[in-house]
Amino acid sequence: MVRSVVLVLLAAAIPCLGQSTPTSAPAPEAAAQISPQVADAEAAIVKSDWKTAESKLDPYLVSHPADGRALFDAGYVADAQNRLDDAVSLYRRAVTAEPQSFEAHLMLGLLLARQGKLEEARPELVKATQLDPGDAGGALKARAWRALAQIDKPGPGNKGDAAQASDDLLEALKLSPETPEDTLLAASLAESNGQFDAAAAAYRRVLAKDPKSVPANAGLARLLIHQGQYADAEPLLRIALDQSPNDPAITADLATDLAAQDKAEALPLLQKLHAAHPADPNITRMLADVMAQAGDAAGSDQLYVKLLAADPDNTSLLLAHGQDLTRQLRYAEAFKVFTQITNIDPASGDAWSGLAFAAMKTGRPEVTLHALTMRSKYLPDGPSTYFLWATSYDTLHNKAAAITYYHHFLDSATGKYPDQEWQARQRLLVLENKR
Repeated sequence: MVRSVVLVLLAAAIPCLGQSTPTSAPAPEAAAQISPQVADAEAAIVKSDWKTAESKLDPYLVSHPADGRALFDAGYVADAQNRLDDAVSLYRRAVTAEPQSFEAHLMLGLLLARQGKLEEARPELVKATQLDPGDAGGALKARAWRALAQIDKPGPGNKGDAAQASDDLLEALKLSPETPEDTLLAASLAESNGQFDAAAAAYRRVLAKDPKSVPANAGLARLLIHQGQYADAEPLLRIALDQSPNDPAITADLATDLAAQDKAEALPLLQKLHAAHPADPNITRMLADVMAQAGDAAGSDQLYVKLLAADPDNTSLLLAHGQDLTRQLRYAEAFKVFTQITNIDPASGDAWSGLAFAAMKTGRPEVTLHALTMRSKYLPDGPSTYFLWATSYDTLHNKAAAITYYHHFLDSATGKYPDQEWQARQRLLVLENKR
C-alpha cells in the first residue's frame, strides 16, 4: 500500500469535498523508504512548491510509470494547481498501480465529487472506507464517510438516499468528533425525511454556538416557513442575508416569507433578485406570482409568457397564465388557455375551475356545466362553484336545478359574497314563484 507523506498530512484537513494542501515536512523514515526523486518531490509538496515537485516527478514517471506513490503525488500536484483532468488521470493510474491505496481512492473520489461526477466518485469513496488509512488513522477514513454522506444526501437534481446518508454520517462520527458541519448535515437529512422537529433542534444547536451561522439561520427559517410561522422566520432570514447579501436562495426565501405576510417589501426584493438573475426561471416565477398578488396581473403575465416560450406545455405555468388573463378580464384568451391545460392534464381540477368561469363569462353555459362536472371529480364544490352551477342552469332554463344550486350557494356563502347572494335571492323569488 502506498504510504505517501501526503497521507499523514491530509489527516488534518476539514471534512469536505475539496482538496487539501500539505502543511508540514515529511518524516525522515518515510523519505528513506522511497526514491530520492520522489522524496525531493514530496519535500517540495510540503512547501507548496508545485513546479519543483513536477520537475522531480515528471522525469521519474517516464522511467517508472507504474509507481503508485509517485503517480499519487503527481496527481496531488496537478490537483493543487487546478489541472483537474490531469489529476483525475494520475489518480486513476495510481489506483491501477496500487489497488489497495487508501489515499488514491480517497482523493480520486473527492475530486470526482467536486466535479459533480457523483456516480463515479461514490465507488472510489466506498473503496476508501474499506481500506487501511495507515498512520492517518480514523480522521481520513471519517473524511471519506463524510464525503459519502454529502453525495448520498438528497438535493437539487439528486434524488439521493437520506437514510444512507445518515448511516454514512454515523460511521464518520464513530471515527472523529462531531463538527458543526455534521450537525448541519444531520439537520438537512432530518428535514429530507420529514423529521422537522429533529431538524429544527439540530439547527438550533448550531445557532447556540454560532448565532450568525448562515446555513443554520436559513435552514431553521425554511422549516418555520413550511410550518406557516412567517413572523418567526423573518429575523432569521435577515441575519442570514446580512452575512450573505447576494445569496439568491436566501433572498428568495425572505421574499416568500414577506409575501406571505403581505409585506410590500417582497416585491422590490424580488425585482432586485430578478435583475441580478434574469435567466433563473424559479426567480422569475416567484416574481410573477408576487406581482399577481400585488394586483399587477399584466406585468405578471408578461413574465409567465416568457417562461412559457421555453416550456410551452408546462401546465403549472399555463394555469398561472390563464389566471392572469382572467384577472385582466381577457376571458376569451383565458378560455383557450384553460382548454389547452385540460387537454394536456384532464385531472387538473384548477384548470377545470378556470375553464368553467371563463366559459360562463364568454356565454357558454353548457361548457361551464361540463367543466364543473369534470372539476367535481377532483375538487369539492364551494360557494363559487355552486353559484356557477346555479347561473348556468338558470341561463339554460333548467329551473329545478337552478333553484337547488342557488340554495346550495346561499347555505355556504354565509354573507361572504353579498352581491352574488343578493342576485341569488332575487332569482329564487322569480324561479320559485314560477314553479
